[in-house]
Amino acid sequence: MPRSVAPLRAVNVGGGHTAREPRPPARRRVPWGLVALFGVAGVAHFVAPAFFDAIVPRWLPMSPRAATLWSGAAELAGAIGLVPRATRRAAGIGLVALLVAVFPANVQMLLDAIARDASPAWIAALVLRLPLQPVLMRWVWRAAVRGPGSRRA
Repeated sequence: MPRSVAPLRAVNVGGGHTAREPRPPARRRVPWGLVALFGVAGVAHFVAPAFFDAIVPRWLPMSPRAATLWSGAAELAGAIGLVPRATRRAAGIGLVALLVAVFPANVQMLLDAIARDASPAWIAALVLRLPLQPVLMRWVWRAAVRGPGSRRA
């Protein structure tokens, strides 16, 4: 489909008739899936902080609890920032940066699981989780920063 042709949606124009009207580009729509994902994750940092404290890398120059609360606050701020169009781009950039920053915690979680002889299934799940982080970064980038129609992202 040429880029100039937008997807259409039915709109009631009165009298029982419908007309087809172009849908707004995806970057104009709120990325509700991302809002929910980061919102739930952010709340979880405050509801069950001990889980997140345990995966904070030991070399980080702050307490595990501080890292947990700051990352939870950043996830909540990012989720909220994705809703208004005016802040969506900044929130997207911030969330991609956050995903890069928390990647070492995902690695730490895997290393800890290996060290305590966790089940092979759990270790496999943690290994498979690592390449999903760039996929999530791309989803955020396309939905909030570049838009899905861009070929450069």
